[in-house]
Amino acid sequence: MRSTFRPALIAGAFALAGALLTSASVMAQEKVLRIGMTAADIPRTHGQPDQGFEGNRFTGIPMYDALVHWDLSKADAASVIIPGLALSWAVDATDKTKWTFRLRPGVKFHDGSPFNAAAVVWNVQKVLDQNAAHFDQSQVGVTVSRMPNLASARAIDDMTVELTTRNPDSFLPINLTNLFMASPTHWQKLLGEVPASVTDPKARAAAAWTAFAANPSGTGPFRGVRLVPRERFEMVANKDYWDAARRPKVDRVVLLPLPEPNARTAALLSGQVDWIEAPAPDSVPQIRQRGFTMYTNAQPHVWPWQFSFREGSPWLDRRVRHAANLCINRAELKELLGGLMEIPQGTVPPGHPWWGNPSFQIKYDLPAARRLMQEAGFSAARPLSVKVLTSASGSGQMQPIVMNEWLQQALKECFFNVELEVAEWNAVFTNWREGAGHANARGANATNVTFAAMDPFFAMIRFVTRQTNPPASNNWGFFNSDEFDQLAATARSTFDDAGRDSALAALHKRIVEEAPFLWVAHDVGPRAMSPRVTGVVQPRSWFIDIAPMDIRPGS
Repeated sequence: MRSTFRPALIAGAFALAGALLTSASVMAQEKVLRIGMTAADIPRTHGQPDQGFEGNRFTGIPMYDALVHWDLSKADAASVIIPGLALSWAVDATDKTKWTFRLRPGVKFHDGSPFNAAAVVWNVQKVLDQNAAHFDQSQVGVTVSRMPNLASARAIDDMTVELTTRNPDSFLPINLTNLFMASPTHWQKLLGEVPASVTDPKARAAAAWTAFAANPSGTGPFRGVRLVPRERFEMVANKDYWDAARRPKVDRVVLLPLPEPNARTAALLSGQVDWIEAPAPDSVPQIRQRGFTMYTNAQPHVWPWQFSFREGSPWLDRRVRHAANLCINRAELKELLGGLMEIPQGTVPPGHPWWGNPSFQIKYDLPAARRLMQEAGFSAARPLSVKVLTSASGSGQMQPIVMNEWLQQALKECFFNVELEVAEWNAVFTNWREGAGHANARGANATNVTFAAMDPFFAMIRFVTRQTNPPASNNWGFFNSDEFDQLAATARSTFDDAGRDSALAALHKRIVEEAPFLWVAHDVGPRAMSPRVTGVVQPRSWFIDIAPMDIRPGS
């Protein structure tokens, strides 16, 4: 049942990575950190990245700030939210749909213009107000789906802004970690440079955003200076960054798309990059033997199949969903992946405040799985055909081909006939918001998109409510019921921590019992780095902070 990684064409991988390297003359003068990403393209650089959370990690957090940040400074504690461009925030005591955010004074965008309440309103409008001159439809999907209750913003004074939600929503401060602040002044300047021959306002706005992506301006610790789509993106240090603790120590960061794991590994071993995401598991012993450092940490990040609940789906029968979760030996998969995963028992682990003690236990129990399938009418002579949409690479996808081929073989033991439909990562990720049944789902009745579980909305709410059905958010399979809508509403409208945790535990308990997912693995975020890279903190988060890192001189 074990799968293995196909040998890399090392010479070809070296040639590919070599074509993407910074010139020797530049490297001789600067401290340059070169990163091999799993993405096949550079995540968008205009302030709302695509390519899943790999985009936030590499072209979001380094160049931009949000009102609220994740604390990525600790390896031994869960990441929590901390002040970013907002110093403080509070919900209105009498109207729980209104929040007041007091902003950090003295912050400037990379173009030198000031950050203020008007800039916050502008950045909310760019994704919510279709009548705004700078509204950008291309940024909506990756933003609004992550904060579906935000309705509007207004400036109270230069350093105070009021945000309004459609319904009371205690998750709003967490959701706002995904709304990055781009410079209104810089965008307006670029709009003025659009040729006068372009007269349609929407076309002019789109052209300005295209120019902004090539010449971005945020408030973050790095600023973008060179974009070559599908090839490279370069950022340089913002030495005037407002947070002294995060002022960069490296001069330049180079992002290189290397979606094939063997190519990434070859580039690292040959010294052509300093850091790779998700190395080929078979190569980990060699990586360590060669003196490179492997960073891992248990993360709130789930590798699942998400099931369709549309009419005719084979996953409508809960016995089938339970059988799939009982059929796979996750310990064997962990061995295949060189130990680079944790074994899940749900979206969050036992002992977590949201655990809730489900009555259904996710484990390996082959006889029970077969019995459930037989009760549902399936057998070796009458297998159940299912089709799964997946990608060959991508943010958080770990080793998707190897893992899905392993699942394909493992589930045969329980009378499943699994067909794999492999598409480009960004297409799979986009279909996550389009939903099962959309033409871009390619007939699949399950999708393989990994997800962060570090906050209530990302971990649970967006998968189990009618409000988050596509295209609003990521309830890809249309898993809907009055019970789950009410459980989610109770959690969302509870503003004290203990009460909210209790409500979320009740929700998680029922999610595990109904099993809208096949929970396969929890990621550990494996990163292999040159020993020259210092100041690395691998947090218990899907994100990581480049700003405090340094790189020692050497070959």
